[in-house]
Amino acid sequence: MKPEMLSDTIFILTAVFAVFITGISKGGFGGLGLFAVPILSLSISPVQAAAVMLPVLIVMDWISAWAYRKHWDKRLLLLLLPGALLGIAIGGLLADRVSENFVRACVGLIAVIFPVYAILGPKLQSGGGDWLKGNRPMAGLAGLAAGFTSFVAHAGGPPFQAYALQQGLEKRIYAGTAVMFFFVVNAVKLIPYALLGQFDKTNLTISAALIPIAPIGVLIGVWLVKRIDQQAFYKIMYGLIFITGLKLLWDVLA
Repeated sequence: MKPEMLSDTIFILTAVFAVFITGISKGGFGGLGLFAVPILSLSISPVQAAAVMLPVLIVMDWISAWAYRKHWDKRLLLLLLPGALLGIAIGGLLADRVSENFVRACVGLIAVIFPVYAILGPKLQSGGGDWLKGNRPMAGLAGLAAGFTSFVAHAGGPPFQAYALQQGLEKRIYAGTAVMFFFVVNAVKLIPYALLGQFDKTNLTISAALIPIAPIGVLIGVWLVKRIDQQAFYKIMYGLIFITGLKLLWDVLA
């Protein structure tokens, strides 16, 4: 990212919007945090977009981890984390060996697939997911997918949810386990991101400028949960994510 990006109006607007949505996601609209990297990728490299967002996410993770420090499932974490670490490693090894367009295509595909999964996933899972309960090989695959997609676009939520939701956890334990899972995943991602040279002065300066916006987004999320039709809000956000994904894929093809 070049220094002049700091004065680019489109970039500033997309960056602030991305952090707001991420904060709102943490404030009660889980899953919308995936919007951040695709929307930022409209104005900067997707790898740089992910690097800018990572420090912001880690600050949020520390707050969330403190809130859920007593409510999480150790067994489930031990099942998922080995695969997640492998997924992060694969992402780190590929990131420096593939073109920017390939990464943009991956982010675009994730942004297109996620809304479809969010709508159809619960219907498919209602048909029976008991075979996933305690299934170690599937835990490994879910962890691998979550680690890789989290590395590419901070989008590890759907693979994690697909497996974790079938484990029959109490609601607060499920939420706390998700928090702890991504607390570890995001912390580990610092290593390959640093090795890729993504934590330069410009990126870190932008991250630091965006961090104060995150708590505002969280508070807005908490406020919105109590006052608006959540299903309508999700449909709007999923639609925007889907359209953003199509735009990224179009840019790659064009």
